[in-house]
Amino acid sequence: MNALARLGMVSELPRDIQNSSTPAVSDEERKDYFIERDGMRFAGTHLLVDLWDATNLDDPAKIDSTLCEAAVTAGATILHSHFHHFTPNGGVSGVVVLAESHISIHTWPERNYAAVDIFMCGCCDPHLSIPVMQRLFQAGRIEVDEQRRGRVV
Repeated sequence: MNALARLGMVSELPRDIQNSSTPAVSDEERKDYFIERDGMRFAGTHLLVDLWDATNLDDPAKIDSTLCEAAVTAGATILHSHFHHFTPNGGVSGVVVLAESHISIHTWPERNYAAVDIFMCGCCDPHLSIPVMQRLFQAGRIEVDEQRRGRVV
């Protein structure tokens, strides 16, 4: 909770002990961490990344450290990570929970394929995560689909 509080995304006090004596915050003081780009205001950038002809898809520890490095490189704050190793095929599913959202992965070593989901709000740049992941996975082909989530109309 401290990382989120430092970003102004949550209160430092649990809801059950907040009361009317807590000073009100004006709309001008409140930050929502939405992004303004190309004349559009939105919550964050969501990348769907497909890694084909990839390697190193069956080692949860290496995947964990690589996705954490990718998050930091993108400017994100890591809160927690958790990975699971499946048998018998050796696939890995996991998530790095960020103050700015998440990076998740599901791998299919038997197909040399990984599906990565990167969603980041604020000033983070999720595109900077891709070269970090490419160092481990050595994908022959990378497909990226970008969505702007939470568009303000």
